[in-house]
Amino acid sequence: MSIAALDPGRDKCGFAVLDEDGKVLSQRVIETHNLIAEITTAKATYGFSRLIMGNGTTSKEARQRLSEVPALEILIRDEYRTTEMAKGEYWKANPPKGWRRLLPVTMQVPPVPVDDFVAVILGRRYLKESSEHGAE
Repeated sequence: MSIAALDPGRDKCGFAVLDEDGKVLSQRVIETHNLIAEITTAKATYGFSRLIMGNGTTSKEARQRLSEVPALEILIRDEYRTTEMAKGEYWKANPPKGWRRLLPVTMQVPPVPVDDFVAVILGRRYLKESSEHGAE
């Protein structure tokens, strides 16, 4: 069983699909105006029925729009510190090259949006939470 995760934004959203072990099946940044089409297509491809969504600024609007997607349970989760964590994950996946490798990554700004990494973090947080509560 897979789950989807979304970091909603005004112009773009981070989106990821993960399996039950937290392995990333799909990860990308999508344009907010394509949200319903992208989620619907991904749902048909990966068969998830649960979407974990960050509670950021545009989460209410995103939730209203996503209510159009049939058979999709939406769970809201705290986004606290996910952007900082996502920058670290970006640099792990894309180590700096050339002179940039001499600078600490904490002093660098990723050259691309990291919203998709935020979505992965939200999804993995949820899976960890679920396994901890399921193990009690």
